[in-house]
Amino acid sequence: MQKAFTVAPKQIACSNCSLREFCLSADFTQAELLQLETVTSIKRAYRRGDYLYHSGAKFTSLYAIRSGFFKTQVLHENGREQVTGFQMAGEIIGLDAISTDTHTCDAVALEDSEVCELPFDQLEELSRKLPALQRHLHKIMSSEIVRDQGIMLLLGSMRAEERLAAFLLNLSQRFAARGYSAIAFKLRMTRQEIGSYLGLKLETVSRTLSYFQESDLVEVHGKSIELLDMSRLLGLVGQQRSTQF
Repeated sequence: MQKAFTVAPKQIACSNCSLREFCLSADFTQAELLQLETVTSIKRAYRRGDYLYHSGAKFTSLYAIRSGFFKTQVLHENGREQVTGFQMAGEIIGLDAISTDTHTCDAVALEDSEVCELPFDQLEELSRKLPALQRHLHKIMSSEIVRDQGIMLLLGSMRAEERLAAFLLNLSQRFAARGYSAIAFKLRMTRQEIGSYLGLKLETVSRTLSYFQESDLVEVHGKSIELLDMSRLLGLVGQQRSTQF
């Protein structure tokens, strides 16, 4: 793991964090939040390109993203990188290692980011005392299963246009939930990284984005994108299909 610098613990507390509803259960009492803050006191900052953890590293902590954006990836034997997910502020990463005590992927910052480190042994001990925390940990793990199922559906049954539309709609939902614009946002990842995640070639991602722009579905300027016709994008993937992946 590349070097990170630590932010003073009292600078950001769970009880006054604007993202607590995403990475923490809304059911916590004030007293329970104070107990949780003893576990989440370690704040670390990472610059773009820094590794939060490497595949094969010993598992010690979960990480709640306070700000910024990360990607997780696995490295194939031929040296090719396979992106397995994109994580934004308010989300927990590191869950892949709970069952084996070893991380199965790399986590890399896509922009300058800050995380709250959650030492898992302390978190596990506290969850025995706080049923709300234990329920929330189970909820997070269940969400990961649902996300994995969504990715399997995406890669197994959707055309390129459907995959990219579903991806953009998913980002839209996640940004909107955090109070940002649902229609105009910046893509922190490259076209190649999007293709790796969606199981598409770089050329296919670029061609599909161009098709979307020519069809007045989106407007693209570099990494900035605006969704011009949400209803048509939803129609591409089917409104009944989940875009939670």
